Amino acid sequence: MSKNLTTRSEDYSKWYNELVVKADLAENSGVRGCMVIKPYGYAIWEKMQAELDRMFKETGHQNAYFPLFVPKSMFEAEEKNAEGFAKECAVVTHYRLKNDPDRPGKLMVDPNAKLEEELIVRPTSEAIIWSTYKGWVQSYRDLPLLINQWANVVRWEMRTRLFLRTAEFLWQEGHTAHATRQEAIEESERMMNVYADFAQNFMAIPVVKGLKTETERFAGAVETYCIEALMQDGKALQAGTSHFLGQNFAEAFDVKFATAEGKQEYVWGTSWGVSTRLMGALVMTHSDDQGLVLPPNLAPIQVVIVPIYKTDEQLDAISEAVATLSTDLKKLEVTVKFDNRTTQKPGFKFAEWELKGVPVRIAVGPKDLENGTFEVARRDTLTKETKSKDGIAVYVKELLEQIQIDLFDKAFEYRNSHITEVNDFEEFKEVLEGKGGFVSAHWDGTAETEDKIKDLTKATIRCIPLDAKEEQGTCVLTGNPSSKRVLFAKAY
Repeated sequence: MSKNLTTRSEDYSKWYNELVVKADLAENSGVRGCMVIKPYGYAIWEKMQAELDRMFKETGHQNAYFPLFVPKSMFEAEEKNAEGFAKECAVVTHYRLKNDPDRPGKLMVDPNAKLEEELIVRPTSEAIIWSTYKGWVQSYRDLPLLINQWANVVRWEMRTRLFLRTAEFLWQEGHTAHATRQEAIEESERMMNVYADFAQNFMAIPVVKGLKTETERFAGAVETYCIEALMQDGKALQAGTSHFLGQNFAEAFDVKFATAEGKQEYVWGTSWGVSTRLMGALVMTHSDDQGLVLPPNLAPIQVVIVPIYKTDEQLDAISEAVATLSTDLKKLEVTVKFDNRTTQKPGFKFAEWELKGVPVRIAVGPKDLENGTFEVARRDTLTKETKSKDGIAVYVKELLEQIQIDLFDKAFEYRNSHITEVNDFEEFKEVLEGKGGFVSAHWDGTAETEDKIKDLTKATIRCIPLDAKEEQGTCVLTGNPSSKRVLFAKAY
């Protein structure tokens, strides 16, 4: 199997696009700006979804589903949110087509089927959900209300890239209502921590937890918590956000509750979400010039076994040994595939599974059967060794656990070596253009300075790290006083 992948050093963007397509994760569709997620890519997304769903339910959340369409008047109710998403909205104005009299066999929009009120295709669901919550919340006994939705949303992007930015994408969005400000803040922080836990322990991606600046904050939020990851090309990627909404949406949709004392008060809200953009993060954090590298905790196939044989008799004997090994691995909850296709040679299979990032490959031939051994290859390091069949299943299980740790450690080391403290603007530009990664610098706290730095360098403030220590300094651009460093980077 010929991979013919562009190398990362040659053209990182092209490498990424080719890899997503050639590894059978996704492809562009017949709809401009939209993608088809292929079965292998969707299998990875399903594993992500299953783990996140488990984590949400463990923190007390329930799943529900809300409409795709939002009446325009409802969408406008929370002004900041509506303004923030207005340019990305797809709008439904008519509900019927009819035959075009001037073009036989073609259809046209029926001018008599105009909607009384336009419908917005949801770019996010706060409006429809908070209008529903008005009927669900009457008393303090109804709180907290902890709801999550798995859905698709539409944001009309002009420049798209598979997984990272598409006009339609899959995601989850949590929407919660609370009796007190403190409870809602704690919920926002809890969900940011759930996302960080998932990114680090399942995706093997180290993240920085922080707060967005007012400019970068979610439209309609009082505060936005985020986790920021660093890709191999030195660009940052926002991997998840959790928003403290204050009482903004409760006031816009009149969601009140009777307190224990009988007073009427507005509830306090949060919303939080991650999307299929995590697939892009997974590809870019770990993969190499040979193809995908998947962390075992999210790999749909953790072990692939490839037989090497010349005769049917040899294949039968190998298949018997593999059946025993497969059973032993499955008992240890390892997902295994025996690639016994007779239409492809071992070399083709090796290349294919390497491209698809399967963490461990086992090869077995007649000599292995004679010697009671298996050849075990690691995808992450491209190394292999011969192991005795005795205890092989336990060895492979432990190897998968080690690969998971090693992938995180490698990404962690890269990330930490690409956080650079700078103290003047020349150094800021130098690091940004030469080394890349996160640039840790003082900022005077104004939107004007933030915008000017973005105009001059294309770098944005990715977050104000939650663990940033108080440190008196001067803004990297203006020289004005500053009390802590923030992280700048170019970003996806």
